[in-house]
Amino acid sequence: MSELITNIGELMTQDQDLGTLRDAAVVMEGERIAWVGPAANAPAADTVTDAQGRAVLPGWVDSHTHLVFAGDRTAEFEARMAGESYSAGGIAVSVNATRAASDYDLTRMALGRVAEAVSQGTTYVETKTGYGLDVEHERRSARIASTVADEVTFLGAHLVPAGMDAQEYTDLVCAEMLDAVRPYAQWADVFCETGAFTPEQSRQVLAACRAAGLGLRVHGNQLGPGAGVALAVEFGATSVDHVNFLSDDDVSLLARSWSGWDAVNGSGVRGTVATVLPACDLSTRQPLAPARRLLDAGVQLAIASNCNPGTSYTSSVAFCVTTAVLQMHLSVHEAVRAATYGGALALGRESGLDQDGKRAVGSIAVGHRADFHMLKAPSATHLAYRPGIPLTHAVWRAGAREV
Repeated sequence: MSELITNIGELMTQDQDLGTLRDAAVVMEGERIAWVGPAANAPAADTVTDAQGRAVLPGWVDSHTHLVFAGDRTAEFEARMAGESYSAGGIAVSVNATRAASDYDLTRMALGRVAEAVSQGTTYVETKTGYGLDVEHERRSARIASTVADEVTFLGAHLVPAGMDAQEYTDLVCAEMLDAVRPYAQWADVFCETGAFTPEQSRQVLAACRAAGLGLRVHGNQLGPGAGVALAVEFGATSVDHVNFLSDDDVSLLARSWSGWDAVNGSGVRGTVATVLPACDLSTRQPLAPARRLLDAGVQLAIASNCNPGTSYTSSVAFCVTTAVLQMHLSVHEAVRAATYGGALALGRESGLDQDGKRAVGSIAVGHRADFHMLKAPSATHLAYRPGIPLTHAVWRAGAREV
């Protein structure tokens, strides 16, 4: 079956060739996009949806979430709002609650969070382990994550559990735990930060996970200056996330990592995406990540929700986009691009059919996955112009309308 969406007021394709189209239309066949262009030239289709002048953009690609968890950390949040500083230690509260929860409850709650995200325009989701922190519970988290999300990241190196020697735990992450989660994960991550994993331990984790065939990501430079960015670039990590505290050298490293990339044609040697997490910055009262500075330096940028129970309990990418415009000095187009194409770039899903058969996401072009977010507005500018107003009118995910 084919479906035509026509009379689109503004179509933000995020495709370099197509750009933003007015009075546009798209045709999908099954899960793929079959045609894009002016509404007046649209081919016939089995069904027709009239957008009535509304804006359409790619579905949000949320490239950084922690959806498999149980428990509540409102007390920690209230303490931060009263002036206490954030430290990574609060993760242990979620670990205890997650270990105690049943498979059924963890799956049910994670599916609910995905549904909540989809209802706000998210069509492609990455999520991490990291609230198990032993072999049994990390394996369980990875298995459950693989049933609810599009991409799974192994984050056994989230925090050293209480009572364990840091080096012994790092060795466990790199051996038995890695073997246990490998059937379910496509990525590996490490929290390279004071209070979590040292640069040396992070290097060990990244090397082991790369040898196991996993793509690499890094939590870095969140709580202060550190080695996260340098390690991410050295290991060819697809993204480094948080990046609140960056030196000139960090920014230069990230920019140079893209020197072999043809941004116009989306080809060449990919670098390391800087993923900013605005909702987390607000919740932890950290300085907002320097998104404007990164873009001006030529770094590829992603925006993600970081949905998690402790520091960013929201799945609203639209809120993050609005924050990026109003407080991080991005244009609407730059912020939307970072939350769609940028997220796809951070997950290696921005072009073509990969060897696992997954179609490109994050942009609207022929052959890509049919992921669309239709707004209750004539342009995406309304996301920042009308902050806090629910603007999702309809969502298609892999060609199926879900909202």
